[in-house]
Amino acid sequence: MLPPLQGHNGSINSVAFLPDGSKIVSGSDDETIRVWDASTGIAMLPPLQGHNGWIYSAAFSPDGSKIVLGSDDETIQVWDASTGVAMLPPLQGHNGWIYSVAFSPDGSKIVLGSDDETI
Repeated sequence: MLPPLQGHNGSINSVAFLPDGSKIVSGSDDETIRVWDASTGIAMLPPLQGHNGWIYSAAFSPDGSKIVLGSDDETIQVWDASTGVAMLPPLQGHNGWIYSVAFSPDGSKIVLGSDDETI
């Protein structure tokens, strides 16, 4: 068991494992995500910033190459999980906070659950 992972400056709203269990992603009220080594608990990248609101949901793609985030700024962002570089500008399609995100099994699609009562 790892000791508590520390690095966020706000409540942590979402955590997820890479499918192979080697990394953890966390999203926080401090408007950042962090990627951690699941064996050591060491941050693998600097905090990733790009949302203008709390991060409510985070998920790795099935192959582990991407991270998708949902926020109360009504956008999602897709990041390269290895480099921490945003792969696209923030994407908006809902009129409410994004509470849940997930990749399809083949990683080609992303589904969102929003405060606006739509998917």
